[in-house]
Amino acid sequence: MDEDQPLTSGALHSLDEGIDGALRPKSLGEFIGQKRVCEQLSLVLEASKQRGSAADHILLSGPPGLGKTTLAYIVATEMNAPLRITSGPTLQRAGDLAAILSTLTEGEILFVDEIHRMSRPAEEMLYLAMEDFRVDIIVGKGAGAASIPLAIPKFTLIGATTRAGLLPSPLRDRFGFTALLDFYDATELTRVLVRSAKLLQLEISADSINEIAGRSRGTPRIANRLLRRVRDYAQVHSASGKNKSISVAQVEAALELYEVDQLGLDRLDRSILRAIVERFNGGPVGISTLALTVGEEVETVEAVCEPFLVRTGLLLRTPRGRVATEAGWRHLGLTPPESLNLFSGGEFASSPLEP
Repeated sequence: MDEDQPLTSGALHSLDEGIDGALRPKSLGEFIGQKRVCEQLSLVLEASKQRGSAADHILLSGPPGLGKTTLAYIVATEMNAPLRITSGPTLQRAGDLAAILSTLTEGEILFVDEIHRMSRPAEEMLYLAMEDFRVDIIVGKGAGAASIPLAIPKFTLIGATTRAGLLPSPLRDRFGFTALLDFYDATELTRVLVRSAKLLQLEISADSINEIAGRSRGTPRIANRLLRRVRDYAQVHSASGKNKSISVAQVEAALELYEVDQLGLDRLDRSILRAIVERFNGGPVGISTLALTVGEEVETVEAVCEPFLVRTGLLLRTPRGRVATEAGWRHLGLTPPESLNLFSGGEFASSPLEP
């Protein structure tokens, strides 16, 4: 789809069934942000096309919502190759992976999302498949078991991970190109929202776009999701039932309804920050205790909420636990205590790091 071409009425009707797919760029030229990654990836793909061979295996690493899946679709389009999609959690046995690899065609793209969550047996089979393009099938059991080598067509593996550190070195080293995706700045998010608004046929002011971009946590997926919610609010609350033009006031009202504040914090983010400040006098508090206090799983607090709170300077990870910063106190409209500076001093230097 051309970047400047709005969606048809049929496409608009089906947006709620697959909004991310409908707004997804179809080429590297349309992809906004990650300029250096796109330049590097373009070189890898162009060289492969000139040689007439499958592209090197590609590892895409970075936080959720930055475009890893989109880039996998773009690689398939640029290479004019079919795309097979699976995920690490579904590959728990070597046989699961063997069933997929044995049915690949020459030059096909295999995209494995959350590749760090594959089981060890599947990982070990993947080593051989990536390097020698063959897998060993075990037939029989016990003393009568036999290993039968099975050649597979040359393919390109694209692995996506939000936690590259969990990938074993033998697997990570077999990728020919590794891309680290970073958060978007406000200008890039504004371009993403302008493009999405055009495809959705929305009339929205520049100030409204900037307001949404400022609350999107540097993530295009969140930006597009907030734009949809603003669209819904404007449509429902307009006199004619049509959101002809979306104002800043409508954006603010919609995001207040969905409990997204000026920094992009949602209800759970603020619950975590408020628990540290009000129940534990600013911290330090352990992650397990904090998760119990807000009624969430430790993994949710640690992987979903905490990175953004730390990145925005509202929360600190110290050797003794999590601590609310002065900015965190003030974001909640509270005055930080005078002893707050003790939390970031050498008091914790000799203590073991709290997980």
